[in-house]
Amino acid sequence: MGKGQLMFQTFETTANPGAGPGRLARLRAVMAREGLDGFFVPRADAHQGEYVAACDARLAWLTGFTGSAGFCLALADVAGVFIDGRYRTQVKAQVDLGVFTPVPWPETDPADWLREALPDGGRVGYDPWLHTRAALEKLEASGVELVATRNLVDEIWDDRPAPPQGTIRPHPERFSGKSHRQKRAELAAALRAAGTQAAVLTLSDSIAWLLNIRGDDLPHVPVVQGFAILHDDERVDFFTHPARPSGIGDHLGPEVWLYPTSAFDAALDALDGPVRLDKASAPDAVARRLEAAGIEIDWGDDPCVLPKARKNPVEIAGARAAHLRDAVAMVEFLTWYDATAGKHALTEIDLVVELEAQRRATGALRDISFETISGAGPHGAVIHYRVTQESNRSLRAGDLVVLDSGGQYDDGTTDITRTLPVGEVGPDEKAAFTRVLQGMIALSRTRFPKGVAGRDLDALARYPLWLAHLDYDHGTGHGVGSYLSVHEGPQRISRLSEVALEAGMILSNEPGYYREGAFGIRIENLIVVTEAERPAGGDARDMLCFETLTLVPIQRALIVTDMLSPGERDWLNGYHAEVLAKLGPRVSDAARVWLAAACAPI
Repeated sequence: MGKGQLMFQTFETTANPGAGPGRLARLRAVMAREGLDGFFVPRADAHQGEYVAACDARLAWLTGFTGSAGFCLALADVAGVFIDGRYRTQVKAQVDLGVFTPVPWPETDPADWLREALPDGGRVGYDPWLHTRAALEKLEASGVELVATRNLVDEIWDDRPAPPQGTIRPHPERFSGKSHRQKRAELAAALRAAGTQAAVLTLSDSIAWLLNIRGDDLPHVPVVQGFAILHDDERVDFFTHPARPSGIGDHLGPEVWLYPTSAFDAALDALDGPVRLDKASAPDAVARRLEAAGIEIDWGDDPCVLPKARKNPVEIAGARAAHLRDAVAMVEFLTWYDATAGKHALTEIDLVVELEAQRRATGALRDISFETISGAGPHGAVIHYRVTQESNRSLRAGDLVVLDSGGQYDDGTTDITRTLPVGEVGPDEKAAFTRVLQGMIALSRTRFPKGVAGRDLDALARYPLWLAHLDYDHGTGHGVGSYLSVHEGPQRISRLSEVALEAGMILSNEPGYYREGAFGIRIENLIVVTEAERPAGGDARDMLCFETLTLVPIQRALIVTDMLSPGERDWLNGYHAEVLAKLGPRVSDAARVWLAAACAPI
């Protein structure tokens, strides 16, 4: 494959050329035939992950909106597309605004919106495989009747793709740090202690973590889609597409049984209660099935979620190795960029092609961890911008380029954002960049008591921006998996997160600033929660802190150094000294020269 070809990324002119009034009209006709006043179309599948297979991209097919979160409430006379702050700009470019109405969410409560749109009540249909019980309970205040039904979008989607049938492969213990037998034993013991007979697992990454398997059912997320039942005697029943190539039996052993997905309903009916079910992630259809069979439900968290989030020492060592390898690719790319930008015409896609080529050159890349974001000038203000052949912008003098990317390696998942200048940029851009950097440094340096949640730390990264009456409309950090999803719960650094941070959790640290129609800025490192060194003193408390995993220079040309405090300068200089020491011996001669200049003290 040539250097200019992309191994993983494809750029389409538009994801949904047929989305718009025709499809919505057909959906409304089916709604009327079924006696429904509305129908929910979420960006979700039965596994409630962030990423969906092509066959489950119903929201994009109907509306044209391709963001990673949102839903449409299609009524007879209005169709609201609910999107969060990351997608306020993107949705206006992707949906037909004469047909669909963007709705800010969660600022607008869907129950309130429904109550106003249907003041006399009504019947609103939903596919119970695509909605959780927790989400449905929030809609009870709307005054409408929620009607579980078959998926009406599927009835009009004539060329709907087939479900994924990828391979299943073992994830070796040298990367996982613990066998699936150990994991099953520990979780089963917890079920027994709680008096629970079984747990139903519907999150694909939970199943992948528990069984130490990986797959390729979703783009960039190495999971196998299916359902599982963990029994209190350590057995697991795993239900997945029967046609997929397996050969996984020796890895799974005699206590893990493979079944076709079609056998899942009958297996639920045969369970003895209580059965653990996660109200926030399990499809409502599973709860309805258990209730219809008279099986007691033990509502509680997916038992895999927290153990998966707390990375063990082997996984943390793997994350360090993956980030070191990934940093070499980034530095080789940045060396190329600084030698090329301003001297040769470059486009957003050119940057993606070169960066992916550098990651492939490591010889260890499994995949990119998400579609690379390469947004120049005003495109950088679109928080989750995806470049297409149509939108591909040439880099222009004075632009800022937001470059958000990552790699999937057997030993870890990476995610890094750097904001790159194209020549000299204006004072507003530099001042905003410096405030974003100050927020990232503040979070990097913090220490905090055990029990503190992400919501308690989020303001640290925003405070320098708030002083200038600025802010950003996304969380400051998301959890990251270990050769799994680049967005992993339950840990977050966000105003909404109540989950206490624990040692071993990996998160992103990514404040930003976005001026619509002008430019965007984001700086992102990955960090891992560690035990803080306890200072001398009888009253010193045990604290947690963050170790920075990402080792890539931050663009010094964009920093207004006079705005930095002595402590901030010390952190930045120390970070750059570590980057130089660890990467210098690993990069090419040209990159070593570039790296020394990029890491020079300020």
